[in-house]
This record gives sequence, structure tokens and C-alpha cells, in this order.
Amino acid sequence: MYLGQEFRFADWAIIHFTENNGMAFGMEFGGAYGKLALSIFRIFFVAGIFWYLTQLVKEKANSFYITCIAMVIAGAAGNIIDSTFYGVWFSGSDFQLASFLPANGGYSSLLHGKVVDMFYFPVLQGQYPEWFPLWGGDEFLFFRPVFNVADASISMGVILMIVFQKRVFGNMHDQKEQEVNPAEITSSEENSNA
Repeated sequence: MYLGQEFRFADWAIIHFTENNGMAFGMEFGGAYGKLALSIFRIFFVAGIFWYLTQLVKEKANSFYITCIAMVIAGAAGNIIDSTFYGVWFSGSDFQLASFLPANGGYSSLLHGKVVDMFYFPVLQGQYPEWFPLWGGDEFLFFRPVFNVADASISMGVILMIVFQKRVFGNMHDQKEQEVNPAEITSSEENSNA
């Protein structure tokens, strides 16, 4: 597909090819050096979360929580792979179809590529009432962002943790209360006998 090309399945279900040069919602971080810093930060961040995930597995933590963290890691890793290699493997897609492994090389160097986004679901469209604060009379569109599978994985992992936080974090709190230190039991028994 070329940049901006669409396949419409319905008015609210569209495959829309776009490239995201930076962070969420297309925000950028200080040019080429900012892009490099962002890519390196993402790699270290995912490595840290992966280490945390391995600790959770070793401690036999709540499996639902482990699944949510794994979804966040998988999505973040997918976006890292995209921004790391996409610019090296593909030619630019402005007004043309991108080609895989072009003879002259890709459109950017390692860690400087763009992330491909393609899912667009403008489910609700309308206009805010005139009396609505700040946006009165403006058009609204839900859901405006174009995203990819990796973004969906990150979002779903976080949303599930928020929605089911009692199930996720409540069990962790209960487990910590049940894990009583034997030294504390001995000292409390000695104090009650004295």
C-alpha cells in the first residue's frame, strides 16, 4: 500500500495505511537524535519489563497479571521491531508502493524507522452541543487514532489491569499478608508470654 491508501469494509471499519514517526498519536521527540533516544529508551524499558515479568513467573504471581504484562511487552516489542527495521527493509511509501529490500537501501537507518499503523475505526461522528465547555460546536469523532496490533496489545494489557485491578492487585496484597515471617511470630509469642 502507499501512504494514505484505504480499504473500507464499512464506514466505521477501515484499513488506513499510515506511518507514525514518533510516539503515541504521532508525537515526535526532537528530530533524528530524539528518534534514536526514543528507540534506545524503548529497548531498555522493554528489557526492564521483561526482567520484571520473569520475576513474576518465578514467584508464581497471579497468572492474569502475568498475561497483562506479557501483552504490554509483546506490543512494545512489536513497535520496537517496526521502528528498528522497517526503515532499513522498505523504501519510502509516499505516493508509491513501498518495496521490500530495495537495491538502494531503505528510507532510513537502523533505529530511525517509522511504525506502521493501519486500523481505523471512526465509530461515532457528530458535533458537540454549543453549550459544551471548550469544544462547543466542534466536530467529534470517536475513535480517531489509527493504530496497529502492537498498540492494541499494549492498550488491552493496561485496560485489563485497570478494569480488573482488584483481581490483579488484591491477590498480591492477600498473598503478602499470608506470607508471615517466622521471626515475627516468635517475637510476638515471646511478647505475649512476658
